[in-house]
Amino acid sequence: MDDHSDKDLLHQLRIDRAHRDDDESRPRWPWIVGIVLVVLAVAAGVAIFALRGHAPTVETSTAVAASSSGDAAVLQATGYVVARHEATVSAQLIGTLTSVSVEEGDHVTKGQILARLDPTAYQAQLDSARAQYAAAQAGVVKARATLQQDRANAARLNAVVARGYVSRQDAQQANTLVATDKAGLDVAIKQAQAAKDQVQAAQVSLDFTVIRAPFSGVVTAKAAEVGEIVSPYTAGGGGIAGGLATIVDMDSLEVDVDVNEAYISRVVPNMPVQAVLDAYPDWKIPAHVIAIIPSADKSKATVKVRIGLDQKDPRIIPQMGVRVSFLEQSDKNRQPLPGVLVPKSAVVQRDGKDVVFVVKDGHATQTPVTTGADFSDMKQVTQGLAAGDDVVTTPPADMRDGEKVQVKASGS
Repeated sequence: MDDHSDKDLLHQLRIDRAHRDDDESRPRWPWIVGIVLVVLAVAAGVAIFALRGHAPTVETSTAVAASSSGDAAVLQATGYVVARHEATVSAQLIGTLTSVSVEEGDHVTKGQILARLDPTAYQAQLDSARAQYAAAQAGVVKARATLQQDRANAARLNAVVARGYVSRQDAQQANTLVATDKAGLDVAIKQAQAAKDQVQAAQVSLDFTVIRAPFSGVVTAKAAEVGEIVSPYTAGGGGIAGGLATIVDMDSLEVDVDVNEAYISRVVPNMPVQAVLDAYPDWKIPAHVIAIIPSADKSKATVKVRIGLDQKDPRIIPQMGVRVSFLEQSDKNRQPLPGVLVPKSAVVQRDGKDVVFVVKDGHATQTPVTTGADFSDMKQVTQGLAAGDDVVTTPPADMRDGEKVQVKASGS
């Protein structure tokens, strides 16, 4: 009885090789895939955690009062510094440059020599014209002497013709010769004058070989070098330069801005303006409206306005970007414009409401606001912000309330 029990126990402990073979033949790749997925999930979680810890860099703008006790900005626009007095200096005749005495950035005065052309051919023309003029002057002297001689002979014959010493026909011939001599003298004098004019023209051409500054200013571009052929009849190409240098009168700098035609009624001549250069955002330049150009750009729906700068400074150079604020003179009877102004891009939609993200202590706080009128690319905010608040200029779509941010440094 005991032996039989022991055999049963041994039989139960025996390994079923068929079952073992079935387990070994079963594929193990599902387990491997599962492990890989787990690892990837863990890595993704670590990455998300790391990204959440990283503060994105944002640009900010400061909310400005829509009106104050002084002048109020009723409109803002952007434009560029332009020179009203600018010229590309070129030669007035064809020639080869033998010297160029200016470089970009040089200050020049009116009449200063900028370059010289080879004068050989024009000097030869002048010498030839002078010789022809001398010959013409000699012809005048000869014609005048002939006239004097024939006039004396005619006078003598006219005196004795009445006495019958000479025939009346001889006297008439003498008088006719005097008239012919007078006409010849007139021709000689006119030929001499024409020869003199040729001398002057040749002298002008020779003077044109010296290229001078037409006005005082600064050389902003240099387009030709010694050895190049310059001509007033070409814009360059084919080895011939059309211009030598560009000169800008820095005292003529002003600002051109494009104002949306929907707001042009707010702009009037002599209106005070405040200009801020993109390169110097903390420098406010007093200015005024010179003129409103009576023509609209239909492609942009804008009207060009000329702005005069009341302050001259070497830092102001052509083609600089400018933001201008058109100011309305303070009026005791005028109701102040409420709220502040911020860039339009700073106001975004969250859950169907207008909000801005105010940056304080390195965090962006979502702030509901009430908006008002548009002023060019600025938006009036009547409630929710105060003057001096720093807001994210263009909030990302995934920006969250209270998110940590880094403010982009000015000029970076």
